[in-house]
Amino acid sequence: MSEGGKKWYVVRAISGQENKIKTYIENEIVRVSMSDYLGQILVPTEKVYQIRNGKKVSKERNYFPGYIMVEVNLTGELIHTIKNVPGVIGFLGEVKGGDPVPLRQSEVNRMLGKVDELSETDEKINIPYIVGETVKVIDGPFNGFNGTIEKINEEKRKLEVMVKIFGRKTPLELSYMQVEKEG
Repeated sequence: MSEGGKKWYVVRAISGQENKIKTYIENEIVRVSMSDYLGQILVPTEKVYQIRNGKKVSKERNYFPGYIMVEVNLTGELIHTIKNVPGVIGFLGEVKGGDPVPLRQSEVNRMLGKVDELSETDEKINIPYIVGETVKVIDGPFNGFNGTIEKINEEKRKLEVMVKIFGRKTPLELSYMQVEKEG
């Protein structure tokens, strides 16, 4: 086990506010002078790339929305301290009135491995498009046009999109980053 009886727990939090709640938990534990019992707090995220105004922009996206991993020695009042932080719903796996259940080491390694793996493989982008789907061009000279995907070239990461320009259908070759799904 980790030093000082610290174990990993999963805290359920309001989705979309994980980073804010992570800071609240840290501040609250410092406030009650129990920071010796705290290891690290992680919000599992992955990098997602998009193109905005011709630039490749990376954005952090939560891998498990609504969950925060906390390495802590839950002694005394610490359970209540964390549960009373604004935005915290509770611990994952706790039985009503019982103690929170720590993650098994294998789960922790898998989660932490996943976090590391995500930062290494962030260049690989899955293919979120299918032939026949309508997409909107968000970059390049045809920005704002809508079109239908005719072909997908996975190796080159390109799409052939049929766009209506001046009433005529014209095929455009665009990268995945230059389009976004409709709706």
